Amino acid sequence: MPLTASDDIVGPAHRAGVGVGAFNVVQLEHAEAIVGGAEAAGRPVVLQISENTVRYHGSLAPIGLAILALARAALTPVAVHLDHAESTDLVHEAVELGFTSVMFDASGLPYEKNVSATREITDHCRARNVWVEAELGEVGGKDGAHAPGVRTDPDEARDFVAATGVDALAVAVGSSHAMATRDAVLDFALITALRDTAGVPLVLHGSSGVADANLVRAVRAGMTKVNVSTHLNRAFTRAARAHLDAHPEAVDPRGYLGPARAAVAVEVTHLLGVLSAGNGG
Repeated sequence: MPLTASDDIVGPAHRAGVGVGAFNVVQLEHAEAIVGGAEAAGRPVVLQISENTVRYHGSLAPIGLAILALARAALTPVAVHLDHAESTDLVHEAVELGFTSVMFDASGLPYEKNVSATREITDHCRARNVWVEAELGEVGGKDGAHAPGVRTDPDEARDFVAATGVDALAVAVGSSHAMATRDAVLDFALITALRDTAGVPLVLHGSSGVADANLVRAVRAGMTKVNVSTHLNRAFTRAARAHLDAHPEAVDPRGYLGPARAAVAVEVTHLLGVLSAGNGG
């Protein structure tokens, strides 16, 4: 199957009022699990590599080319996305490698500088048929900065989309990155207001901290792309730890990475079912 454009997954979901799972890849086993889980669910999916993961691996190309190959071989539509990139050079590299979308994060800059920097990225990517996500109203939890009170203003969101030309907008509505508990309190009325004003698909970052029932409510309120990372990492680590606890003599990493990969696949299948229920389907 050829690589699927991100807009060919997110766009139809936005129009249908259902959610799209966008799951972060840390290593190859994550990507294999996510694709396997999506195939089991019969749902499209977005594979994401963050700038932090690129830093962990030392470069984008090896892990990026690997997940592009997995995406092309998948039995369900799979898009490949660069997540939370603050580096313009990294965005350009991802585009050249063949990523179908990028999330450029200039949310830490003053509003006008965020607009200017994001507009440059959008112009570069649009000329190469690459879809662009940006962020307005900083989502807490990045690099230890927990900002639960930050919210995205609907009028500012409308103006930001018009000024930058982005294809999707990550908004701050009560979730936070790297949450290990699923008790985030979302502002569903704000999600609906943002949906009505922004005019592009909304993205929920920090979704690991949101319980299943509230993910359904968030999609019904207007969210489309739902990013999950920490929740899958917890499943991965829990399964690996259980194997190592039961087999303290184990030395072959395949012995514990295999169960960890399987645990993530099961959770991906589950979450994609939850997100497809956003319109009651």
